[in-house]
Amino acid sequence: MKTALMITTAMVAALAAAPAMANEKFTFALNWFPVGDHAAYWVAKEKGYFAEKGLDVVIENSKGSGDSIAKVDTGRADAGLADAAVVIGSRGRGTTVKVVGVIFDRTPMNFFSKTSAPITKPSDLPGKTVGAPPGDSQRLMWPAFANANGLDPNVIKWVNIEPSAKYVALAEGRADAVSDYTTGLPLAEKAVGKGNAATLNWADYNFQLYAMSIMTSEATIKDRPEALRGFLEAAYKGWQDVMKDPEGAMEIYKKAVPEIDVVALRENMDLGFELMKTRTFKEKGIGAIDKEKMCGSVDLVNTYMGLSTKIDCADAYDDTFLTRIELPFDVQ
Repeated sequence: MKTALMITTAMVAALAAAPAMANEKFTFALNWFPVGDHAAYWVAKEKGYFAEKGLDVVIENSKGSGDSIAKVDTGRADAGLADAAVVIGSRGRGTTVKVVGVIFDRTPMNFFSKTSAPITKPSDLPGKTVGAPPGDSQRLMWPAFANANGLDPNVIKWVNIEPSAKYVALAEGRADAVSDYTTGLPLAEKAVGKGNAATLNWADYNFQLYAMSIMTSEATIKDRPEALRGFLEAAYKGWQDVMKDPEGAMEIYKKAVPEIDVVALRENMDLGFELMKTRTFKEKGIGAIDKEKMCGSVDLVNTYMGLSTKIDCADAYDDTFLTRIELPFDVQ
């Protein structure tokens, strides 16, 4: 009896001394430097949602959707954020990335102008100059928006402007408008003055295209399906918490990323919520992918992005890894 007790005690001591099994590393590439709609991932990390799924998530900045896609496609990241149109288009250039969850269900594509010379509807556009980088997804989709609103795509002139310089160019009058997501309003107003930015939201004028999304590679889908499933569930739980407690979320975000401007990014985050308060998310959960809308997005990309290889809708997304996470907002 004494010997058995000694053996049991020794085993317990050995187990207590053994190092805990390390969580599985999972690298997540953001699409840009810190913005309001990145808070959810830091919340999920701080609250242990990723750890509960056995994941040690590393969150990295990127220099646009093209950069985050390249990281995921080459295995430098396991999943990432990117504009869905760019994800779809990249398939035509040989990548293996797919959309596995949606962030913004409502199209955020938008033109910002100044209230002193407002461009708020399609009929205001003829003869205007619009600033955007050459590869900007909104610039590439402009012919589709123009056609949907009975405009010749040549009625505007595009001006090449780097992403970081768009709002300065607008403020200085080097362009009549600039393209950006509606969530960029705080940055636009920082450049042109509070209340001095006018908007033309494409979703209000016959245009629907999936935008910000979570994407991954076929390699991750094949080799790490449970890690991917766990990551998505934890990430969308982070989104749910952000929606329930924005102030608390910003405290966590500031702690993780001290350089952020809490005031500007809180407003940025609130604008993101407006793109997520949709019937699809309410009925199917945050991040749900609507097949008809996704296939419509693929059709737009095939038609207007000049791909040498047409993309099949089934190759552009995979919605089998999503766990239903309830949207905590009422939807009209």
